[in-house]
Formats: sequence, structure tokens, C-alpha cells
Amino acid sequence: MELVSLFIGLTFVNNVVLSKFYAICPLLGVSKKPKNALNMGYAVTFVIFVSSIVTWLIYNCILVPLKIEYLDLITFILVIASLVQFVEMFLKKTSPDIYKAMGVYLPLITTNCAVLGVALDNISAGYNLIEAAVAGLAVSIGFTIVIYIFATIRERLDIANVPESFKGTPIALITAGIMACAIAGIAGLV
Repeated sequence: MELVSLFIGLTFVNNVVLSKFYAICPLLGVSKKPKNALNMGYAVTFVIFVSSIVTWLIYNCILVPLKIEYLDLITFILVIASLVQFVEMFLKKTSPDIYKAMGVYLPLITTNCAVLGVALDNISAGYNLIEAAVAGLAVSIGFTIVIYIFATIRERLDIANVPESFKGTPIALITAGIMACAIAGIAGLV
């Protein structure tokens, strides 16, 4: 039951995009088309899930026994960068269209604060390996849901009658703020 609560809480209620505004760069950059947003969500899901497990293992099996926990940040960044390189090479070989569509935002997963934030949050929360894996999966699914919904809204905003000064990024940020308020309204559920 605790794992289900953790999953629901991190996916919907404490969504990293809408409650902490992590990953605002890919939210605004990749969310112009739902297909691109979904592809970015898949890539981020893989990177967050695997990095949650690998960083937990490295921290608890290597850094803590050697009493070098202070190297967690640099170690986590190296793990995340390696995973992103793997995803980038995989997409370049198997799906060149997706690789081109994601453009510069694919390598930017390395600096996506949601990816690093999950790894650090797993350690600071004291999660065990299963909880860290569930947290990684929940956060990445929450990210994918939000970026996809946001992309569908932005498609409609592009054809909507929006005042000139609000077109583009301003209306996107206002929309993200409204979505965050909606999510905050259900915060007491979990």
C-alpha cells in the first residue's frame, strides 16, 4: 500500500513539473507537438527510471561504504550523462526521425533538473531500492503525462485568439501555472 501511495503521490499530487517546476525547459521547448512531447516523455522515463536504480546502488554500495558520500552529485551527473548518451545513440540508429524531431532537447535531458532531482530526492528521503525504483517510475510517468497534456493544450493555444503580447511563451507559462494550481487542489488526497 505504501508503494501505491508513493506512486500516486509522485505521479499526480507531487508532480515534479507542476509542484516543483523542475523540467520547465523541456516542458516549454518540446511541448509544441504532442508526438514530440510523448517521445521526450519516453526518453525521460527511461533515463529517470534507470538512473534512480543505478544512482541508488552506487550511493549505497560504493559511496557510503567508502565514506565518500560527498561525491554523490558528480557521480549522479556522470551516470545521467551516460544514460542520455545511450538513449541518443539508440534513437539515432533506430529512429532518426524522432532523433531529429527532438533536436537539442535530447542532450538537454542530461541537465534536466527533474532527472537529477529524483536521484537526489531518493537518497535524501532514505528510500530503499524498491522505493527508489517506484519513485523514478512515478516521477517519469508524471512528467510524461504533464508534457503530453501541455502539448495538446499548446496546439489549441496556437490557433486560439490570444492577445499578441501573450502569444508563445507567456501564455504557455500562464497555462503551466493554471495546471499547477489544479494539481495543488488535490494535494490533500495523498
